Amino acid sequence: MDLEERSSLRRVVGLSTELTDVTEVEYRQLRLERVVLVGVWTSGTAAQAEASMVELARLAETAGSEVLDGLVQRRARPDPATFIGSGKVDELRDAVQLAGADTVIADGELSPGQLRQLEEKLKVKVIDRTALILDIFAQHARSRDGKAQVELAQLPYLLPRLRGWGEALSRQVGGRAAGGVGIGGRGPGETKIELDRRRIRHRMSKLRREIAAMRTVRDTQRGSRRRNETPGVAIVGYTNAGKSSLLNALTDAGVLVEDALFATLDPTTRRAETPDGRAYTLTDTVGFVRHLPHQLVEAFRSTLEETAQADLLVHVVDASDPLPEDQIAAVRKVLVEVGEEQQGRMPPELLVVNKVDAAGDLQLARLRHLLPDAVFVSAHRGDGIALLARRIAELLPNPEVEVDLLLPYTQGSLVARIHSEGIVIEEEHVADGTRLRARVGPELATAVAAFTAAPR
Repeated sequence: MDLEERSSLRRVVGLSTELTDVTEVEYRQLRLERVVLVGVWTSGTAAQAEASMVELARLAETAGSEVLDGLVQRRARPDPATFIGSGKVDELRDAVQLAGADTVIADGELSPGQLRQLEEKLKVKVIDRTALILDIFAQHARSRDGKAQVELAQLPYLLPRLRGWGEALSRQVGGRAAGGVGIGGRGPGETKIELDRRRIRHRMSKLRREIAAMRTVRDTQRGSRRRNETPGVAIVGYTNAGKSSLLNALTDAGVLVEDALFATLDPTTRRAETPDGRAYTLTDTVGFVRHLPHQLVEAFRSTLEETAQADLLVHVVDASDPLPEDQIAAVRKVLVEVGEEQQGRMPPELLVVNKVDAAGDLQLARLRHLLPDAVFVSAHRGDGIALLARRIAELLPNPEVEVDLLLPYTQGSLVARIHSEGIVIEEEHVADGTRLRARVGPELATAVAAFTAAPR
């Protein structure tokens, strides 16, 4: 239903100018932005440079555009003025005019100066990879928490890129006139651009306070799970690796699944059970990408803390990707950064290679050699899901307190809780009640201490 709502295009009833209002037929065509991609290959192999451009094309399509062409220039470093070389700018302008494009997307973060120079020379709108990812996040954020985090990421990016009235109608001049601010600048008052900057800074402060309050709510929820001694598992991985599909396969969560980058942003937590009946929580987190904008890492830090607080990380890798090693490196880079914020705590990691049904035999053989401890699954087809559930159960922390109990038949709720939260070693029904030997957590051990059985 979420997918249909996202892609639907509906007619507004009553706005037709025809004599007969035919509202049942949709005849309009959605106009997609026509874009040309441009990148600078500074390091790595040609395959890595091409993979980066292919990923940029998928990001552009996810944002709602039609990719017409893509150009890559080999340079030691991006040009400080125009990102690509000044001669290549003319070639890019010709390619844009020939394709009839209205937007150019650069595979990197452009400085405000580069952005202005390229737009002046190309005569079309220019955006960079960071703005593109921020736009996708803004489209797909659904919860109040997610929307606030995306806005907090967008504002620091926008702040240095604000533009005034332009060079022809500049509101500030140099020289001695009016103390250096020009005619019309005397007395109290500020330029419009300064008012905008002040408004943005005020909005950023408000968003930080709101996110801090939401973080308190999440900490309370996590504290409740800790008191109940429920282990937590966080699903992490590259965007479109199949994290939401895996969550659905393990828990029947019904989360939106779409073959698109960053289709789901808001974390989803569901209850799951190990094959032996122990309860644990499974959380689907936001996906990662190569060169994830720093603003997003900062804004989503409170959400990403869920990974550092988990008892186990299920790291999902896309088997069909030509460079899965780069995906793993990009995800681990962000996880290490978040873990350092949490005093170096990093939960154990279980690698899960997903989409084995979409990968070739040669690719799978290479991955099995490269990742010998990984579990190979297909969330779409269901292959390997039972094995994954058993591996998760093996890696979850075991309750550390062993108890020997005789619980009266009137304490059925405690028996059920031991089965749910602990590991039952031995169970026997006797005349006086249920005799249990089990391993449980400290809080549950205190709750059942009054029913400790006499030694046999």
